[in-house]
Amino acid sequence: MPENTRLRKTSAGDFELLVASAVTEPAQRDLKETEWTVDGKKVRLVFGDHAVEMGKIARNLAEAKKYALNGDEDKMHGEYVKAFHDGSMLAHLESQRHWIRDKGPIVETNIGFIETYRDPHGIRGEWEGFVAMVNKERTAAFGRLVESAPAQIPKLPWPAAFEKDRFLSPDFTSLEVLTFAGSGIPAGINIPNYDVVRQTEGFKNVSLGNVISAAAPKEPTPFIRKEDQELWDKYKDAAFEVQVGLHELLGHGCGKLLQETEPGVYNFDVKNPPLNPWTGKPIATWYKPGETWGTVFGGEGPSYEECRAESVAMSLCPDYSILSIFGFGDGKEDINSVAGDVLYICYLQMARAGVAALQFWEPSTQKHGQAHMKARFALLNVFLEAGKEFCELRYTKDDLSDVEIYLDRTKIESHGRPAVNRFLQKLNVYKATADQKEGLEFYKKYTTVDEWFATKLRPEVVRQAKPRKVFVQANTFLEGDNVVLKEYDATPEGLIQSFADRDYI
Repeated sequence: MPENTRLRKTSAGDFELLVASAVTEPAQRDLKETEWTVDGKKVRLVFGDHAVEMGKIARNLAEAKKYALNGDEDKMHGEYVKAFHDGSMLAHLESQRHWIRDKGPIVETNIGFIETYRDPHGIRGEWEGFVAMVNKERTAAFGRLVESAPAQIPKLPWPAAFEKDRFLSPDFTSLEVLTFAGSGIPAGINIPNYDVVRQTEGFKNVSLGNVISAAAPKEPTPFIRKEDQELWDKYKDAAFEVQVGLHELLGHGCGKLLQETEPGVYNFDVKNPPLNPWTGKPIATWYKPGETWGTVFGGEGPSYEECRAESVAMSLCPDYSILSIFGFGDGKEDINSVAGDVLYICYLQMARAGVAALQFWEPSTQKHGQAHMKARFALLNVFLEAGKEFCELRYTKDDLSDVEIYLDRTKIESHGRPAVNRFLQKLNVYKATADQKEGLEFYKKYTTVDEWFATKLRPEVVRQAKPRKVFVQANTFLEGDNVVLKEYDATPEGLIQSFADRDYI
């Protein structure tokens, strides 16, 4: 498991695989071997990468273990200590088993080398950790969504053979973040990422409420029509919460990986394999022993999976019974109601995100620089493919300085949703069957930036781009037996002061 590693080339041309750990000679290791020869080059495991930091983290987690509220929290912290002291990703995997079993804690936390988005190969994890408190009111709404999930998943556009045998009901909470350490703060999280846990034991969903609602001073939003601006301002947070909820719970939580789990043992009927829904022929590929979603789809995997989850959200948000769970409407279909307004902004928000994604595309390399943005650009193309009568980028000036998104809310059900479902069906089946070749070719079709997008629209997107938001986070201090919370102004000075006051390892 490579999430906690870095690769270093020596002057002799050999390689050292650096493993993050507090010690250079761990008593227990995930692998007994420490050196191999590959294509004539030596590859050697070297423990003790980030040793000072890992040591302090392990010692503090050992202290935290003393205050565990239950057996799962106690075991979770114990495995964390092993993971960071010894450099054991297997121990971290075990910590996540205990984490998902710790249902409904008032204070939620997770830590480790988690997300692989920033690794070009999509396998090494970025260090992150968070501490947050539960928002009980919003969590109740997410709880109702979890309860309804078994009824919602069959609405997705693939046969039952491509869905898990049973829905593993997860913890789904709305959190108010106290501290999130990492290169960026997400709006929602669905972890752990380990397929061996997700597929058979479950996962947790987290919506970060005060990240979703964090807002800069009101100003017109680029590419939104003037007639849509008031509705946009009124419902963008609500629509985003619906999107995040569906994305995290049902998007990342649905779908089965068809596997040969060990030689000769399958999690599907290999003698009568499922039929591909658009060819009608039996599937011919699946995951072999030792293969995972990450190893098969590689560096493209994270963006592909984010696109699949976003597509699930776009497929299900037109369901008015789901909108009613979030408090919008009574479940009756009416595009001109408040629920219809939220639905419209859900789709408009995704289309705008796809336009804005061009800012993250690099012309010199022809590559998208951010996994989620690449996914949203793909969905913009799905919307445009559904027809000009549904979605169109309209402008009158040659430089596109007045470009706006036109989206007909009355055609979401007739044009938008069916287009999303056709796209989503293929994304899911290619993933389920380990069909990397066809899956990535299909995804490339929707994520390729053509000449018009590159030379006409992108310059205008860059010109109108707003600075990326930075989040000012509070600090806590111990004064005797009391914990004191210190907050800061939402200004550059406040941000700098919060960093200056923070106790770093």
